[in-house]
Amino acid sequence: MNPSRRDLGIILPALAAATASAQEKENKTLPSKAFKYEDLPVKINGENKSRAVLNGETHSGFPIELHMTELAAGQAPHPPHQHVHEELLMLQQGTLDATIKGQTTQVTAGSVVFLASNDEHGWRNPGPGPAQYFVIALGKDNA
Repeated sequence: MNPSRRDLGIILPALAAATASAQEKENKTLPSKAFKYEDLPVKINGENKSRAVLNGETHSGFPIELHMTELAAGQAPHPPHQHVHEELLMLQQGTLDATIKGQTTQVTAGSVVFLASNDEHGWRNPGPGPAQYFVIALGKDNA
């Protein structure tokens, strides 16, 4: 079968779009990688420090983002809020007052907090020292 110019005019743009879509997905897919703490850029906000670790998609297209924060005593990273994606907070050092849907629980080093979709949440470091934690955002918000 010999394709006509018209056939090629239909097929070629479709192939180009499929290739571009595959390349875009490949560019978002996170590669295996070791993230050395000392190599992560530090963003300073007053007394607080944060480090973006990764932001992309798994091989199946599932969005995931990870950042680390050092929160000074008496500080909160932001006011209580909610969003569609889920989050895991893993406290490495210090203490946090974690509030979920109006109920506050004090968590200590080694604790994990799971935040379900659309639940209002926030946390604050009651002190006396800094709190260091990781946040893993799972999924994406519908925009």
